Amino acid sequence: LVAKPGLDGHDRGAQVISLALRDAGMEVVYTGLRQTVESIVRTAIQEDVAVVGLSSMAAAHLTHFPRVVKRLKEEGMGHVLVIGGGIVPEEDISVLKAQGISEVFGPGSSVEKIAAFIRQEVAKRRKQRR
Repeated sequence: LVAKPGLDGHDRGAQVISLALRDAGMEVVYTGLRQTVESIVRTAIQEDVAVVGLSSMAAAHLTHFPRVVKRLKEEGMGHVLVIGGGIVPEEDISVLKAQGISEVFGPGSSVEKIAAFIRQEVAKRRKQRR
């Protein structure tokens, strides 16, 4: 699931990543712009996703990303891998990771690197759940 939480109106990167991950063999659901935390979590539950990718270009990552992680846990979806992307200052990455974001991919991150990370982490989480 690729989602744009908050009022961010820029989704070119999220669209490109969605298509690239699809081309890499992944099933991708893109929620579109201006999603609430609740709508993202509801869609994650309905689609029974393994990964939620959050994108922010509007400096709202410290607010929205951790809230998605928290709500997923509250809904029994704590096993879902949550990753971030967009414009995230270097100093915010450790803060996000401490709040449950597994990785943050900024501009210029290769699709191969993102896909490999997703595959590795999802496999590890599935193994742990068995």
